[in-house]
Amino acid sequence: MAKEFQVTYDCADPGAQAAFWAQALGYRIQPPPEGFADWTAALTAWGVPPEHHNDRSAITDPDGKGPRVFFQKVPEGKTAKNRLHLDVRAAPGLTGDERMATLEEEATRLEGLGAKRLYRLEPNGLDEGIIVMTDPEGNEFCLD
Repeated sequence: MAKEFQVTYDCADPGAQAAFWAQALGYRIQPPPEGFADWTAALTAWGVPPEHHNDRSAITDPDGKGPRVFFQKVPEGKTAKNRLHLDVRAAPGLTGDERMATLEEEATRLEGLGAKRLYRLEPNGLDEGIIVMTDPEGNEFCLD
């Protein structure tokens, strides 16, 4: 039987990373527990000092199909290329010019949210073509 899993990112600003990736993936910020109007109210009620309210955040698939993505604050910054990255499936089933135009449109949208474009790999017969980008904290991902 397959196991559920979540993807966890170490980062400097969990709230900002969660907001970016929620927009990038069509996810939503995980709502607070029942009985709380928002996360600030929940964290305050649990005695979490205000300076630690942004130590973690999470996003979830509104349809319940994709994994939860969790963001946790760490003191050190990113120092090397990711060993694991996300491929954001922005053009599944598309090929050629239509695929690359769709990827370009999505890359432009994500740049407006704070992503940076690194490079574009053209279709070559073996690969369909991708755009490699980074999120606002420099974590690489591919538009596929």
